[in-house]
Amino acid sequence: MAGGQERVLRRRIKSVLSTRKITKAMELIAAAQIPRSLARIAANRPYRLGMQRLVLEAALGDPAGAAKLLAMPEHVDTALVLFLTGDRGLSGPYNNSSLRAGERLVAKLKGEGTKARLFCVGKKAAAYFRYRGLSVEEHFVGFVDRPTFANAQAIASRLVGPYLEGEAQQVLLVSARYLSAGSQVVQVQQLLPLVVPELPVDDGPKVLKGYTEFEPEVKKLLYFLAPHALESEIFSALLEGAASFHTSQQRAMAAATDNADELSQTLTRVMNRARQDSITTEIMEIVGGAEALRLGK
Repeated sequence: MAGGQERVLRRRIKSVLSTRKITKAMELIAAAQIPRSLARIAANRPYRLGMQRLVLEAALGDPAGAAKLLAMPEHVDTALVLFLTGDRGLSGPYNNSSLRAGERLVAKLKGEGTKARLFCVGKKAAAYFRYRGLSVEEHFVGFVDRPTFANAQAIASRLVGPYLEGEAQQVLLVSARYLSAGSQVVQVQQLLPLVVPELPVDDGPKVLKGYTEFEPEVKKLLYFLAPHALESEIFSALLEGAASFHTSQQRAMAAATDNADELSQTLTRVMNRARQDSITTEIMEIVGGAEALRLGK
């Protein structure tokens, strides 16, 4: 009995150690990807801020001309909602947090009488909403770990058309935002109508005063800028999502590795105890047999 238990424990320990190798490798890979993702976020920041400045200057230069792309309608009949998740799991709360926030947003829009058309980035989002009976108009996969600007352009092209043609009055994005190594939060961001940013200056967050003359006129310029501003915001969200994914996965795999170490130690102690019990039983049987032979004489 004890010998059989020992064999079972040996197999379990071997399985746990094999799993530990996988989780440790995934932890190291994710840790190596984090600095690269953060470097890409830093490299993209000047372009994003420059695009926000252009939108801001255009809005201040001609508020009436900018109203079409910046003013929020009184009632939104249809909203395009873009969800950003991962293609894989094993990343702690990264996917679930975004999906739960997205589900709450869809319910909120439905309660307000707004039809939500869903667009998903990552396999997890598409599978999640389809399982719950919600129609996903289009989904994008295969680039969440290392997105390119071309990926953002492909996504933006599917969103900006229905908006400019009047099929939808609002474009929303649900994604994880990277704040620090220990903090990633899920945010709901409005992409269209364009949001006039408040760029910070030395004495606090204030908007700049318009001083630029535009050619062509602001209305035409914003129609040209809208797709590019949308691409910029989506690309920034993809980069921050990749950094958040790798950070969350690194933490999750580190915790899994620690749990595997603890479990293997616990199982080793149990196995050693079972081996000792087996040895003790055998010794007692030998002693008992010897004593029986001696008394039999």
